[in-house]
Amino acid sequence: MRFATFVYQDCEQIGIILDGENSILCLKELFPGLSMMELIANFNSEIENKINTMKSKLQRISLDSIILESPIPNPPRGIICLGKNYKDHVKEVAKAVEKEGDIPEFPIYFSKLVDRCVGHNSNIPSHKGLTEKLDYEVELAIIIGKEGKNIPMDKVEDYIFGYTILNDISVRDSQWKHSQWFKGKSFNGTCPMGPWIVSKDELRLPLELDIKCFVNGELRQNSNTREFIFDIPYIISDFSKGITLKPGDVIATGTPAGVGMGFTPPKYINSGDQVHCYIEGIGSLKNEVL
Repeated sequence: MRFATFVYQDCEQIGIILDGENSILCLKELFPGLSMMELIANFNSEIENKINTMKSKLQRISLDSIILESPIPNPPRGIICLGKNYKDHVKEVAKAVEKEGDIPEFPIYFSKLVDRCVGHNSNIPSHKGLTEKLDYEVELAIIIGKEGKNIPMDKVEDYIFGYTILNDISVRDSQWKHSQWFKGKSFNGTCPMGPWIVSKDELRLPLELDIKCFVNGELRQNSNTREFIFDIPYIISDFSKGITLKPGDVIATGTPAGVGMGFTPPKYINSGDQVHCYIEGIGSLKNEVL
């Protein structure tokens, strides 16, 4: 299933995107007032069967009549992020900052503070006057489905709800000035996510998905999730050691080579630029810098 948060007639609600159709099934009649976070936390086979049984009776709305929001507009704990999780990206970062490009021995975790996630076809603020080095990073994001701590690697899939696309927009000058990543990753509007969540039954582990990013139609990033340094079972199992993951937590798994800072000269994004993130099996997340 593909779960989406959307606005229709000034009302935010959740629904299911229909494969091969330009429409969404509204879940309001089945689950009045239910948010995406509540759906994730309570999702089970009974809810899934109820949706499948009632599909033909649910309201269908054309995608042209709705506004797609980020599937989780306000992640309550921000975003859990991985840095340098593709070898080719490690090398380009090292070249850009003139440091050694050693492959990490352990995952590099950091947090991205989020005011509100930017949805598909919505705008990324340029933060004119605050930065001249706004960068893009297409990433596969994992949505956690149930609470867990010290999760064994062979049980990781049990704790996943699904997957989406995340663009880890980065303010590079702020990131470098403060000698850490938190502030430069957390400017308002720098977390586009969507267009929907694809449930884990559609994308079984191990994932080998093409991942791409285009800027104004130019292919900038082009890789596959098989190139992860640390794969999904390792990431979730390792991060959960001593830390409780909760339903609705979002883990961004890192970006491949081709980010703006990696070019000579750098190719940062500016007002008017169109950024198109694509991941096989999920779809496209498109945004314009405003």
